[in-house]
Amino acid sequence: MAIIVNLDVMLAKRKMRSKELAETIGITTANLSVLKSGKAKAVRFSTLEAICKALDCQPADILNYQED
Repeated sequence: MAIIVNLDVMLAKRKMRSKELAETIGITTANLSVLKSGKAKAVRFSTLEAICKALDCQPADILNYQED
C-alpha cells in the first residue's frame, strides 16, 4: 500500500499506549489496531483530527505517502 501509517512512532514519541489513545479519542482498541497496522481502507477526518489533537501532531506525522 502506498500510504504508510506511523501511528506507532507517534505513540512512542508521546509515551502513550494504544489503549489510552483509543479511550481518549473514543474508538475501540480493535479499530485503532486496524488503523495502526495499515489495514484500514479509510479513516474519518474526525478520527484523524482527534488523533492529532490527542498526540499534539499533524496528519503528516501519522500518514506518509510512498510510491509503490
